[in-house]
Amino acid sequence: MSLSHYGVYGVELASEITLALPPSADAPLARIELRRAGEAAFAAAAAVAQPSPDSGWFASADLEDGSIYVRWEGLGEFIAARDGLSIRCRQMPGAHEESFQVYLLGQALSYALVKAGFEPIHATVLVQDGHAVALLGDSGYGKSTLAASMLAVGARLLTDDLLMARPAGEGYVAYPGPARIKLLPDTAARFLPEAAEGVPMNPLTNKMILSLDADRVESRPTPLAGVYVLPSPLDADRRHRIGFQTLSPREAFVALVTNTFNRRLTDTGRMGRQHAQTAALSRAVPVAAITYPRGIEHVEELAEAILAHAASAVRAA
Repeated sequence: MSLSHYGVYGVELASEITLALPPSADAPLARIELRRAGEAAFAAAAAVAQPSPDSGWFASADLEDGSIYVRWEGLGEFIAARDGLSIRCRQMPGAHEESFQVYLLGQALSYALVKAGFEPIHATVLVQDGHAVALLGDSGYGKSTLAASMLAVGARLLTDDLLMARPAGEGYVAYPGPARIKLLPDTAARFLPEAAEGVPMNPLTNKMILSLDADRVESRPTPLAGVYVLPSPLDADRRHRIGFQTLSPREAFVALVTNTFNRRLTDTGRMGRQHAQTAALSRAVPVAAITYPRGIEHVEELAEAILAHAASAVRAA
């Protein structure tokens, strides 16, 4: 079957699968091939895969040839090659195409990216006035709600969940992801009512996958102006005002490593590379911890404060 060529996160995907992505740009960071495969191609790997202790619907296996098998039950299964330059894919019966592609272009692709030598970060990135702002925060920290409120005040989405950031001059550039965001229905209805109809992300969450119009997204690589670390919900509840604390390079390093997109691959080579790449990023891009009062009524104020803080940092630089 012929391959179509798409661009996402700065890499080229040569794919048998039709993807909701733009064509590949010139000079991609890497070229990764996506091939469909039948159930039999995954049978041996599936037989030895171990379920995650955190979630029974995810399972994985390190294979003898250095590749890795990953499966999300009822959604899809994938094998990322040892060098990360190809992925075999199977969409499971009954899985929605949109949900399958979210996991293919996020979780599954992250294995290939790491094996190919990259270090994706778990972040949602917004763009305003030509500079990118990355939000770090674990599930339940309010990252998606904050991103939606930033879109509502005029920012554009660069990428949701998976950030690829690479050195560019004295700073870093952030690369665009798919033109979609994952939101709870009430958040979508409040901040993005025109996009509130979506597809369920997976059986374990109420989040919906929402496709965004072109005027809501940024499709070009954008200089990364700053990274903002959201507090845990417990810590946020204790604060009565919005505040920013610039982290030292050491503190920034810890925050970035904590928010790696892929925690499953832990071989020695990867750990050393992750340390070096993350240390370089933490020295080059400002990272700040945010404090703010918890509550949906404060989110729009927080969104505007972050964008203003980032713009101020850009002017000062």
